[in-house]
Amino acid sequence: MTTSAQPDISPLIAIMARLRDPDQGCAWDKAQTFESIAPYTIEEAYEVADAIEREDMAALCDELGDLLLQTVFHARMAEEAGHFAYQQVIDAICAKMRRRHPHIFGPHSFGNAAETPGWEAIKAAERQSKEDSDDSALAGVASALPALLRAEKLQKRAARTGFDWPDSVGAIAKIEEELDEVRAAHSAAEREEEIGDLLFATVNLARHLGVDPEQALRQANRKFERRFRDMEHIAGDAFPGLPLDDKEDLWRQAKQREKAAALSSPNA
Repeated sequence: MTTSAQPDISPLIAIMARLRDPDQGCAWDKAQTFESIAPYTIEEAYEVADAIEREDMAALCDELGDLLLQTVFHARMAEEAGHFAYQQVIDAICAKMRRRHPHIFGPHSFGNAAETPGWEAIKAAERQSKEDSDDSALAGVASALPALLRAEKLQKRAARTGFDWPDSVGAIAKIEEELDEVRAAHSAAEREEEIGDLLFATVNLARHLGVDPEQALRQANRKFERRFRDMEHIAGDAFPGLPLDDKEDLWRQAKQREKAAALSSPNA
């Protein structure tokens, strides 16, 4: 369903202003800060991604609204503190998108899209133009990103400087090296460090193989949950008290049932 009417965000902005009203607003909303709301912003972004993965368009519509509310919430707090207003948020992103697409919005001096500066090159130029700019190749990789995603971005940035394995062989060897170091670790602190190095090396291998590590882990999580629930279904209430060997057998049964279901699927 589509509509020709122009979107109007002003009612949502007005609702947030009322919720934050010092005298008549909601006590919970008035008590929030950028720091307290940030986890909700991240959570809503993940719920958007979840709705997309489930191909649930009704849920996606709802979750996009929740995510939009987060931007309005942050902008309202910023306006109250005298930093910026929501219109400035809109103006800034519009200016950024035009700046990063000179072949679409610029004077067309590049001739065609293939001749324009790349997205990353334009972003790098933007970073360099800022006052007190961090001139590291790793500048601008947000520390609050999910760890797997941040590891991948850091590695991609480093790779642009030539600091990278030429192929996946070196990445695999690094995983084996890190696994040996996990085995050799003695203290809890050492084990945590080495496990971190092992995860970082695994992300590097995924990057070399063209695999999105975040997506791969999400799929692994879903597979584990699906099979574990099937184990519980097969065993019933007796499942928690079964010995490990019996649970391993149930796991194998769950895998076989899943494979059989996949083979019988019309899309197989």
